[in-house]
Amino acid sequence: MEGLKVGEVAQRAAVNLQTIHYYEREGLLPRPPRTASNYRVYTGDAVRRVRFIKRAQELGFALRDIKELLSLRAAPRACCADVLERAKTKLRDVDEKIGTLQGMRRALTKLIGECSGRGPITACPILEALDSENRK
Repeated sequence: MEGLKVGEVAQRAAVNLQTIHYYEREGLLPRPPRTASNYRVYTGDAVRRVRFIKRAQELGFALRDIKELLSLRAAPRACCADVLERAKTKLRDVDEKIGTLQGMRRALTKLIGECSGRGPITACPILEALDSENRK
């Protein structure tokens, strides 16, 4: 897998070219050496790294978090507990977001239950609730 062009890395990692360039700009992917004809030449590790980044994003990690995970992976003194702590923090964030979404769902369900869908728009209970100063 040595000597891959950017398009090959993108294809093998199932991302577009701009993603590869963006990860380079953000410091998540090292800038590769260039050939005499100015083509970037990546190693197979670039594909692995991009896949790692994408999987971490799917779990909700932000790019700055992923950068930390990649740094930990390369740090000789880092241990699994360092990664575990970050995963626990991410899980707490996810649980908090789920709680917020459940509250939004309850509020929307209540508003939908209050609206018959008939009558003039000026008497719409959903719009009235959104315009009310006393609603939370």
